[in-house]
Amino acid sequence: MKHSRLQIFIEDSRVQNFIISLILINAVLLGMETSPAIMEQVGPIILAVDRIILSVFVVEIVIRIYVYRLAFWRDPWSLFDFVVVTIALIPASGPFAVLRALRVLRVLRLLTMIPSMRRVVSALLGAIPGLASIGVMLLIFYYVFAVIATNLFADTHPEWFGNLGRSFYTLFQIMTLESWSMGIVRPIMETYPYAWLFFVTFILIATFTMLNLFIAIIVNAMQSFSEAEHQETVDALHQAQEHIEVDLHKEIQSLRAEIRELKQLMLHKGA
Repeated sequence: MKHSRLQIFIEDSRVQNFIISLILINAVLLGMETSPAIMEQVGPIILAVDRIILSVFVVEIVIRIYVYRLAFWRDPWSLFDFVVVTIALIPASGPFAVLRALRVLRVLRLLTMIPSMRRVVSALLGAIPGLASIGVMLLIFYYVFAVIATNLFADTHPEWFGNLGRSFYTLFQIMTLESWSMGIVRPIMETYPYAWLFFVTFILIATFTMLNLFIAIIVNAMQSFSEAEHQETVDALHQAQEHIEVDLHKEIQSLRAEIRELKQLMLHKGA
């Protein structure tokens, strides 16, 4: 009985909205902690509120573990919440000082609390295999163009193409289209007038083709996820309708049986 009451409590929409509100408040507080001026004025208050919010998160996680038992540990979203809250509990001192910066991961709990965000993240995770394939293709193109660029431009422009690593970084800058023409290509064209052919070809492949493939895979994954979710909803409605039809059929049969019994009783009384 107590178990079911706790489950009803933790799944209540008002409780969920309260937790979401605390996550948002905590995000603001973590941002305020980065300001020395604010911390000097109201630092103790901010830290006290932060500890209170963290205590609420711990209580929530404990209740969920008690309610869902093994199911809690099988749910990736629940495990993510557990890890984020656990990191916040580790003392951020000595060798664990870096964990202080990771407290901001608590803001990512919004991804697990809001269903629409969970759907987006699930779709992105589903797109990882396709993204990995495109990433490998892009890496191959990068390697080919980086080797060519190093061989062509290393002697005259070693600061950009002096070795393979510098060529990779310069090509990445060109792919983002950040100062690629005036900052890199035009100075190189002063020595190699036809260098624009190399760089325009690279931009067409890396920026306008490969990156658009990334976007296409993500959009396709989100569409497939939405269609699968819609199909699950339709299947659930069909199952519910079938159950209702079966129950109605049983009720009708039961009513018919009762009517037959009443008719038989009436006939016996008339006789």
